[in-house]
Amino acid sequence: RRDPGGAAVGALPLRRTTPSWEPMSEASIRLDKWLWFARFRKSRSLAAELCVAGRVRVNRQIVQKPAAPIRVGDVVTVPVGSEIRVVRVERLGERRGPPAEARLLYVELPAVEQGGVK
Repeated sequence: RRDPGGAAVGALPLRRTTPSWEPMSEASIRLDKWLWFARFRKSRSLAAELCVAGRVRVNRQIVQKPAAPIRVGDVVTVPVGSEIRVVRVERLGERRGPPAEARLLYVELPAVEQGGVK
């Protein structure tokens, strides 16, 4: 049945609810987006190419999917120029801001080389 305005009469509105017992998902962001926000690459497409090439690690695991989720506390290893940068994610970010804002997204960790700590 429909009313004169065309709306269904007596129909309940469709509403999706989450049960209160279900845990909230941890906040995350795509790896390529985070690399771009943190200014490790000049564009998001370049960050995605880096991931697909298998040149990025998250928590010591090679990641080849640009959409891999990144969470606060993850350790990301990424090549920048001729050096390897190892950083711990401190914030996820909401935009690609100026360099000073990008540096707040991570903390530098010492990169381990073959002979010891750099």
